[in-house]
Order: sequence, then C-alpha cells, then structure tokens
Amino acid sequence: MLSDIQMVLLILFPLAIQIVGLAFAVLLDPYLQHRRRGILMIIITVVLSLVMQNYFNYLLSQIEGHRMLRIMNSIYGYSIRPVILLLLIRLIRPDKMQWPFWVLAGVNFAVHLTALFSGVCFTFTESNNFVRGPLGYTCFFISFLFLFWLVLLSLWEYRKIRRIEAMIPVFNAAVIIASVVLDLYFANEFAVSFLTSAVISTCVSFYIWLHLQFVREHEQALRAEQRIQIMISQIQPHFMYNTLATIQALCRTDPEKASETVGKFALYLRQNINSLSEPSLIPLTKELEHTKVYSDIEMIRFPSIRVEYDIDDTEFSVPALTVQPLVENAIRHGVRIRKEGHVYVKTRREADCHLLVIGDNGTGFDVEKAMNADSTHIGLRNVKERIETMCKGSFKIESHPDEGTIISIRIPLEGEA
Repeated sequence: MLSDIQMVLLILFPLAIQIVGLAFAVLLDPYLQHRRRGILMIIITVVLSLVMQNYFNYLLSQIEGHRMLRIMNSIYGYSIRPVILLLLIRLIRPDKMQWPFWVLAGVNFAVHLTALFSGVCFTFTESNNFVRGPLGYTCFFISFLFLFWLVLLSLWEYRKIRRIEAMIPVFNAAVIIASVVLDLYFANEFAVSFLTSAVISTCVSFYIWLHLQFVREHEQALRAEQRIQIMISQIQPHFMYNTLATIQALCRTDPEKASETVGKFALYLRQNINSLSEPSLIPLTKELEHTKVYSDIEMIRFPSIRVEYDIDDTEFSVPALTVQPLVENAIRHGVRIRKEGHVYVKTRREADCHLLVIGDNGTGFDVEKAMNADSTHIGLRNVKERIETMCKGSFKIESHPDEGTIISIRIPLEGEA
C-alpha cells in the first residue's frame, strides 16, 4: 500500500509536469503577442498557487487546530478561482479589462473575507470540520457566470472556425462543472481537488486551442500582406507606363508640354517614390499630391478633361495609390470620350468616419461585372480589398449608364476601426 506522502506525490507530479510544460510552451511560442504571453504566465503562476493552496488545505485538514490558518487558506482558494477564469477571458480580449467582472471578483473576495469573523459564508468548527453558510456558494455562482461568458466570448471571437473546434471551449466548461460536482460529493477528501486538476487540464487545452487560432490569424495576415505586395507591384509599373506613354504622345504633338510633363513626372518620383515602395498607410495629403500630378499630366494630354478637388478633411490615412488609380480609372474608362469630361475628388468628416468620394460624369459601367473581372491591371477590386484590409473601411460604387460613377470610401475614425 502506498503511504499518504506517496499518494500526494502521485497526484501532484503529473499536475506539476503539465504546469511546467505549459510554461515552456508559452515562453517559446512565436505566435503569441507579448501581452497574451504575459497573461498566460500570470495564469500559470496563479494555477500553481492554487495547487499549493489545495495541498496546504489537505495537510491542515489532517491535524486538529490551526483553525484560523485554514480559514485564511480557504479564503484564498475561493477568491482565486474566479480570477483564473477572468484571466482566461482577458486572454481572449487582451485589450479589454472587463471591469464589471473584476468588480464581481472583488465582491466574491469580500464575501469570503467574512469567514474571519462570521460563518455567513463558511467557517471551520473547533474540531476542524467545514461548515458552509448561507453565502457559501457565492464562488460557484460567480464562477459559473464567468465560465458562461468565457465560452460565449470564445465562440464569438472565433466564430468562423470549424464546428468541431468550437466544441473545445464547451467541453472545457463541462469538465469544470463536472469537477465542481465531484468536489461537492467527495468533500475535500483528496490532496488536490477535482476542480484544481480540471483547471490545469483546461488551461492546457485552452492554450492549445488558442494557439491554433493564433497560427491561423498569423497565416491570414501573411496572405493579406502578400496580396498587398502583389497589388503594389502591379500598381507601380502601371502608373509609370501610362505616364511615359503620355509623355511620348506629347513629344509628337507639343514638345513644350512634353517638357513640362517630364518635370511634373520627375516631381512625382522625387516626392512619392518612398510611398510607392511601401505597402503601408500614408497621409491623405501625400496621396493627393501624386494624384494631382497624374491628373495634371492627363489634363495636359486631354484638354477636355477637368479634375477638381474639394478637400475639407485630410486628417486620415489611406493605402498608397488608392485615389490615383480611381481617378485614372475615371479618366481612362469614363470621361475621356466626353466632350467635357469632369472628375471630382471630395472629402469630409462625418460623425463616425472620414468620407472620400471620387465621382465622374463618364459613361458608367456594370459594377458587378467590374468587381468580378479577372484583370491583370490594377482594378477597383484591388483598391476595395486594400481599403477593407488595411483601413477596416468600406468601399461602395454607384454607376449608371451615360450618367457617371460615384465611388464612396469610408474610413472609420481613429479608435473605431
């Protein structure tokens, strides 16, 4: 027969291995954000303290006396369990503190503190027997609320995952509830409670599940970045090709204007080449600079075209080469054939967003066909995808045959994206 010490070690050893293994995995995980890594290390530390609390509670239950020490140890155990669930919630949303839940955790702690001078929550008799008071289930009710929210939050944040993956948080919650029932039934007969063992296993399972989500998010971000790089590589030669073609045409018809256009093109290259080489957001003012250079060149080539700017709001950023391709599209495919072609660019600030509008009085087009077209040159779909991916904005097209086209881009105000 195994001694009591051997039985305790037999229980504690696999739990310790899980905790240490989880700590190493968290420290070495390249997909974890710094904040989430810190939260996980706090969870591991708190869970380890819960194991020690269970062990001391078991030791104190084997000997008479030390009543106050056992009360204080139990206060810590009942107070820290909801905190572990709160930390798991914080892990899902590291940018939100969930203050109402922390207030509830504080209430739970205050209720259990009453054990120091009252039996309203719990107490121990002089013979070392545990007695639960009228508020003795406070920890269970609050923890169940936190657990319910944790499951809902997990499923909501990662609602696009496969159905079988979505069952993991639900299964973890079921394991924790079952462990509480077992603890109530066996009434602290073991060195480590069923709930503590379940919490450790759940933390490991939850970390693995979250790791899968983080890897998936990382892969999606890489794919989005690759798409953006491809778009930029398509945009640069396209713009330069059309500019050089314009200069070539002017050399035959108007050498003086050709010289002027070369100067404008050189100015464009000098001021904006850095923006073109980086697939990142740039101030709207910079984007408008090279848009105006382009439109000036086109207006030199086509005197019947007029490009106007009504700019009331410049306090936001857009992906490089967002406005210019849209103006280019309006000129090349809309107003060039008009006797008096008109393109306008407007901005203004609305209640919840920055509004950017590019419109023309061109021939119009079939929006659905254009957005689904597989084009080798920069198209509306590429601009739309970059607005949605990089700015979390919206891109809307209204086009009517022989009336023209209006493109509305809405960029959320800072902090609302």
